[in-house]
Amino acid sequence: MINTFVGNLGHLMTIVAFVTAIITAFSYFQYIKAPELEKASWRTFSRFTFYVHSIASVGMAIALFEIIYSHRFEYFYAYSHSSVALPVHYMISSFWEGQEGAFILWIFWNVVLGLILIHTNKFWEGPVMLVFALVQAFLVSMILGVVIGDLKIGSSPFILLRDVSDAPIFQINPDFIPEDGTGLNPLLQNIWMVIHPPTLFLGYASTLVPFAYLMGGLIMKKYSDWVRPALPWAIFSAMILGMGIIMGAYWAYVTLNFGGYWNWDPVENAVYVPWLVMVAAIHTMITYKKSSTALKTSIVLVISSFILVLYATFLVRSGVLGDSSVHSFTDLGLSGQLLIYMLFFLFVAVFFSVKEWKHIPTSEKEASVYSREFWIFIGATTLGLMAFQVIVPTSIPVYNAIVEGLGGISNMAPPADQVGFYTKFQLWFAVALALLTGVGQYFWWNKMDKKDLKDALGTPYVISMILAAAIITLGKVYDVSYIVVVLAGAFTIVANGSILIKLIKSGSLKLTGGSVAHIGLGMVLIGVMFSSGYSDTISINMSGLTYKKDWEDELNKQNVLLWINKPLQMKEYEVIYRGRHKKVSGVPGYVKADLLESTDGVNQAIALDDIRIKDKLYHRKGDTVDIVLEQNSYFKVEYYQKDELQFTLYPMSQPNPTMGLISSPDSKRYLSRDLYTHVSAINDYEEPEWKEDQFEGAAPGEQFFINDFVTFFEGAEIVKEVDGVELMEGDIAVKATLIINDYDVEKRLEPIFLIRGNQVGKISHVDNDLGIKVEIENIVPEDNKFMFKYNTYQKDYVVMKASIKPFINVLWMGTIIMLIGFTVAIYRRYDEFTKMRNKGLE
Repeated sequence: MINTFVGNLGHLMTIVAFVTAIITAFSYFQYIKAPELEKASWRTFSRFTFYVHSIASVGMAIALFEIIYSHRFEYFYAYSHSSVALPVHYMISSFWEGQEGAFILWIFWNVVLGLILIHTNKFWEGPVMLVFALVQAFLVSMILGVVIGDLKIGSSPFILLRDVSDAPIFQINPDFIPEDGTGLNPLLQNIWMVIHPPTLFLGYASTLVPFAYLMGGLIMKKYSDWVRPALPWAIFSAMILGMGIIMGAYWAYVTLNFGGYWNWDPVENAVYVPWLVMVAAIHTMITYKKSSTALKTSIVLVISSFILVLYATFLVRSGVLGDSSVHSFTDLGLSGQLLIYMLFFLFVAVFFSVKEWKHIPTSEKEASVYSREFWIFIGATTLGLMAFQVIVPTSIPVYNAIVEGLGGISNMAPPADQVGFYTKFQLWFAVALALLTGVGQYFWWNKMDKKDLKDALGTPYVISMILAAAIITLGKVYDVSYIVVVLAGAFTIVANGSILIKLIKSGSLKLTGGSVAHIGLGMVLIGVMFSSGYSDTISINMSGLTYKKDWEDELNKQNVLLWINKPLQMKEYEVIYRGRHKKVSGVPGYVKADLLESTDGVNQAIALDDIRIKDKLYHRKGDTVDIVLEQNSYFKVEYYQKDELQFTLYPMSQPNPTMGLISSPDSKRYLSRDLYTHVSAINDYEEPEWKEDQFEGAAPGEQFFINDFVTFFEGAEIVKEVDGVELMEGDIAVKATLIINDYDVEKRLEPIFLIRGNQVGKISHVDNDLGIKVEIENIVPEDNKFMFKYNTYQKDYVVMKASIKPFINVLWMGTIIMLIGFTVAIYRRYDEFTKMRNKGLE
C-alpha cells in the first residue's frame, strides 16, 4: 500500500522551511533597522524563526532518507536513485545522487553554519543572518515543487512515481508499487562517494560566510571591520573546499579507470575555480590586516568566490553542459531559477559595492618590489589568472546557449584534448605560484632590501638545487619542463621549510600555517609531475590482437588478454588471472564465484561447498549467504617475480545495461609508487551460447580431449546422495570423475547419471572458468565405457591494463600537509578573533 504520509510530511517541511526563511530574512532586516530598545525583541523573533527553519530543514532531510531507507519505491526519487540491493552506506550516497537531495544537503550545511554564527558573533548576527536567510529561501525554492498555473517552482523529491510516469500500469492500478528501484549509479558505489559530496557541499556552504560578513560590512558601513571575523571562515572554506576537491580526485583515482585523478572535466573545473579565488582572497585579506592595503581587492575576490560557487551550481545543474561533462545533471527545469539565484546575489553584491566604493579605505602608498604587499599581489594575480584560464573555456557551452537564445548561431567547442589544453597553462602558473610562495614568505616575516633578500635566499637556493638534483637523478627526469617543475617544487619546500624551522624554534607554532600549507603545495607539484608525466604502462599488447573494434589503437596497445590460469609476462612481472570472485558478508577477502549459486533473493546465494578462509570455516555447503552487491565481480590477478607470488589484486567490474562495463581499479601501494590495475573487458558467461553437442567415449583410466584440454577419466562410483535430488529406493546414481589440468590448476568435473526404473536423468557439471559443460550421455557396461556429451564456449578471460604511478603518494601526502597548514591558520585567526571579540571589538 502506498505510504503518502512521509512524502506529505517532507513536502510540508519544505514549505515551512521556505516560508520561515523568508520570515527570518524580513525579521533580521527589521532587527538591523530597529531602534536599540526594539532590537532585543526582533532578535529573539528572528532566532525563533530560524530555529523553526532549521527544524523543518532537518525534517525534510529525514523524510527523504526514510523514503530511501524503507525502499518506498512509490516515490520517484527512491525509485530513480536506490534499490533493495544497496547496503546502508550506499543508500546514503543515493540520498545526494539526485539534484533535490544535493540541494537538501546544501540547505542542511547552511543551517549548521547559521546556528554556529548566531551563537558566536552578536554584533554581526543581523546582517550576516539576513544574507543567510535569503540564500536559504532561494535554495529551498529549488525543491519546493509548487506549480502555479504554467509556473513551476522547484522540483520536489517527495513526488510519487505515478505522478511523473506515463507507464500504462498506473492507469490500470494507480496504487502499483515497483518491487525494486533502478539503483545507484555504479560509479557512485564507492565509500568516497559517501563522504566526498557532504564535504564538497560544506565547502560550497562555507563560502557564504565571508560573503555574508562582507555584505554585512557594506550594509553597516563597517568597511574594514568585517575582515577579522570573516578571515577564519574564509580559510575554513578554502580548506573544506580543497578537501572536497582532493576527495573527488582520490575517488576518481580509485574508482574510474582512466588511470588518473584529474581529467579537467567541466564540473571539476567549476569547483576548482572558486577555490583558487578564495585562496587569493585569503591572502589579500591577511595583507589588509597587516598593512591596510588590498581591501578593495579582497572585496572583489570574496564576492567572486561566492558568485562562482553559484555559477558552478548553474553549470552543473542547469543541463547547459549537456554531453560535455560526465558529471553534469540533466535539466529538471530549474535553469531559470538557478540563473535568478545567481544574478540576484551578483546584483546585490555589485550594487552595495559600487554604492560604498568611494568610502572604502584604500592605501595611497605605492608597494615596493621588496615589500610583502607586492609579492602577495603578484601571487593573488597569478591565482586569478589560473582561475580565468580555466573558467573561460569551461563556459563555452554557456556562451553558445546565450547566442542561440538570442537567435544567433555559435559553433564554438570546448577543447578537444581537455587534459593537454588546461595542463600546459596550469602547470606553468603552478610553477610561478610555487616560486612566489618560496620568495614571498621571506618578505612576509622580515623587512627586506636587495642585499637582505640575497642573503636570505642563498642557503635555501643551494639546498633546493641539491635536493632537486637528487630528485632529477634518482627519478630520471630528463624533460626540461619537468626539471623546472622539480626545481620550483624543491625551492618551495626548502624555502618554506627554513621559515617553518625558525618559527618552531621561536615557539610560534600558531604562525606556521602558511609555511606548512606552502610546503604541501611544493609536494603536490612534484607528485603531480611524477605520477602523471612518468606513468608507465606495463601491460603492452604484443599479440597484435584488436580486442574491440571501437577501441582506439592506443587503447588496444595498452591492454593485454589474460586467459584464466595462463601466465603472461608483463615487464618484470609474470601475471596470472585466477577467476571471478564475490564479496560475502562476514567473510574476509573474496570468495570464488563458482562456490556460489544465485537464488531469487536479492544479494543472496547458496554455498556450493564449504567456504573457508585460511583454514577457518565461515559457511558450510548448502548455507544461504549474503553477497555484498551481487552484480559486482572481483577478478583475482596474481603478480609473480622469479616464480614467487608478490601480491594479488582484485579489480572490480560490473556489466551495466545502460552504461556498459563499469570497472573500478585495484592498486598495490608502495611508498614510492602504485601499481594500478583495471579490467577493460570481460568474458560474459552469465548466459553463454553453448556450441553444438560433441561426444567422446572413454573407459576409466583413459584420456581424451575436451576443448583442447587433455581430460583424464579417473573413474566412476555409485553415490548415495545427489545435491538437489531426493533419491528413492531402487534409484541408482553413478558419478564419473574427469580431471583436467589447466596449467597449474587441477579441475575435477563430476557429472552424474541417474537411473530410476526405465528412466534416466543426466546432471551435468559446468565449469565456467574452462567454458565446459559435460554430462554422461550413456553407460555401456559390456565395453566398460562411458559416453560423454560435452558443450563448450569461450574460456574465461579478462582484458586488463596495468600501469605504474611513480611517487603518487607524494601528491597525497602533500595535500594532507596543505590541509594541516590550513587547519593551523584557522586556529590562529579564530583565536585572534575571539580575543578581540571578548574585548568588545568584533
